[in-house]
Amino acid sequence: MEKKIVFSFLYILLFPALILVLSGDFFWPAGWIFCIWFILLCYSTILYLYRKDPALLEERYHKPGSGNQEDWDKYVVYGLAVGFILWIVIMPLDAKRFGWSPAFPLWLNILGGAGLAGSFFLFFRSYKDNTFLSPLVRIQEDREQRVVSTGVYGFVRHPMYLGGILMFVGAPLLLDSFYGVLAGLALAVLLMARITGEEKMLGRDLEGYREYQQHVRYRLIPFLW
Repeated sequence: MEKKIVFSFLYILLFPALILVLSGDFFWPAGWIFCIWFILLCYSTILYLYRKDPALLEERYHKPGSGNQEDWDKYVVYGLAVGFILWIVIMPLDAKRFGWSPAFPLWLNILGGAGLAGSFFLFFRSYKDNTFLSPLVRIQEDREQRVVSTGVYGFVRHPMYLGGILMFVGAPLLLDSFYGVLAGLALAVLLMARITGEEKMLGRDLEGYREYQQHVRYRLIPFLW
């Protein structure tokens, strides 16, 4: 496990480094804000799970196609991985290197920063509240999976996905990247499609999930969906 964590810490640093290199401006303030946010989120989550929930940390290292992952979800996972890398690449090229997008008004930058703050909270609390938060759409029979309805899961049924969408849209707003926003919205649509398939599986195979759907009525956004 320790070797995996060390590798993860090094691997995570590649994304902030890529952003700063592609931007062509090592002293890009907004870029540094996002990079520090990203590193703090990833490192704090991994360290928390290592100390408090090592079983979930081990689950997070499952590779696509392992366990009893739904067949269709393998393609979604690869799509999200490719989309994430493209999103990371587009933002610095757009906002700094080539300046394809005009600078956003300050209020949009602030809104993006607020989105990242909300994303941090939802990501961290999702891991804290749900020990069955697998990266794969699968029923964790090996871990005796059960429905989790407390904490942020009493707010919406998929709070981590909401955190992801806030990140995908909030970061490019902070960084002044219109094309990053478009890429983030495309990733949001893919996450919403994944939710639809995941809920079909959970309603079919996880005891108590249909009752949970009646209790917490919204998948992602309160009063909308």
